[in-house]
Amino acid sequence: MTDVKIRLLLVDDQRIIRQGLRSLLEAKPDLEVVGEAENGQQAVAMVEALHPDVVLMDVRMPVMDGVAATRIICQNFSDSKVLVLTTFDDDEYVSKAMRLGARGYLLKDTHSDDLAAAIRAVHKGYTQMGPGLLEKAITPAVSVQTMPTHLPPELAGLTAREREVLCLIATGANNREIAQALYLSERTVKNHITSILSQLNLRDRTQAAVFANAFLPLLRQEN
Repeated sequence: MTDVKIRLLLVDDQRIIRQGLRSLLEAKPDLEVVGEAENGQQAVAMVEALHPDVVLMDVRMPVMDGVAATRIICQNFSDSKVLVLTTFDDDEYVSKAMRLGARGYLLKDTHSDDLAAAIRAVHKGYTQMGPGLLEKAITPAVSVQTMPTHLPPELAGLTAREREVLCLIATGANNREIAQALYLSERTVKNHITSILSQLNLRDRTQAAVFANAFLPLLRQEN
């Protein structure tokens, strides 16, 4: 029997929920909680720093919700698998989270043994859905919006260089990597990012990455 443990990141805006999950999960000999985050933005940063095997992700949280964080993590940190654990079973949440790359969707009333089993299955690459949730993930698929055919005015108004920088932000590149890819100084990259955030009325590069990913094929065509 192996001593290697499945490393977990708990993401929930309620501290008492995180504490309860930690106690339940660390009672299992093969599970280890390596970190806790109280919103999606923290989760993305901690995934980059800690490289957990499985991320238990809530949906509704301040700063950045779990759906946006799921998209970024699944696109940029494929070794960390997202298992949504929430109280919300809305069709939109379920279908969108699964389309964006989540490996499973469970409700918080799931028994601790079943949750542990789901974590192990997700870690192995299987998909796990709570009772009645698979239908919610599949049914709305017929109404999924098609890929946009043109850039919105705020993106079209960026310069060609700013669109190049935004494309690289969307792929998770840091300032140094962007500078190297575009043969720019890091100072110039920072200036471009400041301009992009101002023009798009966004708070930070994480929001920029989420927004840009919806239009990434078009942004690349423009460049």
